[in-house]
Amino acid sequence: MSSPSLEQKYQQSLAENSVLREENASLQRQLDWFKRQLFGRKSERLLAIDPAVQQSLLGSMQDLPAPPPPEPDEDASPAKTPSRKTRRDAVNDTGLRFDASVPVKVIEVAPDLPEGMSLDDVEVIATRSTFRLAQRRASFEVLEYRCPVFKVSKAAPPQATSAPATLFDGSLADVSFIAGLLVDKFCYHLPLYRQHQRLQQAGIQLSRTTLTQQVARAAALLSPIHLAQLEHVLQSQVLAMDETPIKAGRKIKGKMQEAWFWPLYGDHDEISFTFSPSRAKAHIDTVLGD
Repeated sequence: MSSPSLEQKYQQSLAENSVLREENASLQRQLDWFKRQLFGRKSERLLAIDPAVQQSLLGSMQDLPAPPPPEPDEDASPAKTPSRKTRRDAVNDTGLRFDASVPVKVIEVAPDLPEGMSLDDVEVIATRSTFRLAQRRASFEVLEYRCPVFKVSKAAPPQATSAPATLFDGSLADVSFIAGLLVDKFCYHLPLYRQHQRLQQAGIQLSRTTLTQQVARAAALLSPIHLAQLEHVLQSQVLAMDETPIKAGRKIKGKMQEAWFWPLYGDHDEISFTFSPSRAKAHIDTVLGD
């Protein structure tokens, strides 16, 4: 058998070189992608995607001819060019959008008048309002119920007016505070120790144990609602279920134990969360067994 000629070896080397170049380019693209994921931008702000990174889904339609311009309507009146940028849903010229439920504090600004003159000496022909978003020191307040003790006559014994009942007997918290405590913890994921710090900064001295007890007692009151919603979700024709980890309970001193939430999503746009200390399939059989 004759050995390959020099020309054949050269062509074989060119083919191998081309394959290696393509493989190197593919690996380089993968490496660049991993670099962007590891060292790239972490913000969730929507940015325009470079066409070199991702092509348009409608790229094949860009070569189509443009549609002809519509024929002008002789009866239609010419459109007016807006003189300035339109601010949608803005209730004022500042651009701050808010609804009627937001409290507004009105501050009267004194004008700079010539020396010796007051507002009684001038005529106010108009008032221009400027709105600015502000924040109060705290959203807490103390409700003081003043219950009178009275006598219907001089000979009658004194009678005391009872204070309004609280959600829990002997509790020092109003129902609005307990509701806000639950919303901040479970809706906005604000831990109780941070809420305790916020109370201290607002000048309110309250034990962290009190917050924990209020949450536990309020959760017990909401248990019938949870069971009723879970029963309604389980009646769905299409049911989705997933698991998500959570730190709950103390495994050893200084270390939390890993547990699992099992949310169920029904076809009525309702979500119910069930709890399990493990990720075992036995929890699914228990919830969906019936």
